[in-house]
Amino acid sequence: MIARATSGYLGADEILQSSHPAIAALAQELRGQHANDPDFARAAFEWVRDEVAHSFDVQDSRVTLTATEVLDQRVGLCYAKSHLLVALLRNQGIPAGLCYQRLGGPAEGYVVHGLVALHLDGDWHRQDPRGNKPGVDAQFSLGVERLAWPVDETRGELDYQVIYESPAAEVVDALRMADDILRCALPAELPVSSSRCQT
Repeated sequence: MIARATSGYLGADEILQSSHPAIAALAQELRGQHANDPDFARAAFEWVRDEVAHSFDVQDSRVTLTATEVLDQRVGLCYAKSHLLVALLRNQGIPAGLCYQRLGGPAEGYVVHGLVALHLDGDWHRQDPRGNKPGVDAQFSLGVERLAWPVDETRGELDYQVIYESPAAEVVDALRMADDILRCALPAELPVSSSRCQT
């Protein structure tokens, strides 16, 4: 995975609102129950995975983008849920960024899927807070990845090898233009190379 120095993955922006009081309150609540970083990271992951519904799973048309919108409305797509998890992790000093996959196939088309990468124990570890359902069993892991969907390269799927400090512009633009997330035109791919994200 391509990432800058970990210090670049600790800041806040208009979407990853890690310093917002509402984000800080939840992060501190979870930290109070889990003193060490791996336990806190697991708790934050499980909270976002389980307490925020995935928009398609529950057929909720509301559009959420920023971390605080997701926290307030408790619903969002994979991208939005990832924004909240990154904000929680950064609030407690754990470097975190955003990763993406291209999933699907030539027949049905492709869609970009959003993930989180966090830095613990000297390395980056991808996590998928999308939310589980029959056929999807994503789990927190600092070892073997337990993502919702491993890519199938024979179908043209791929893992983008970049850890983004801020959400991909293509994702942000798609969500900002949407008024019904269930009918939103989601990005089918991202640029393979992006100088703003690489070392």
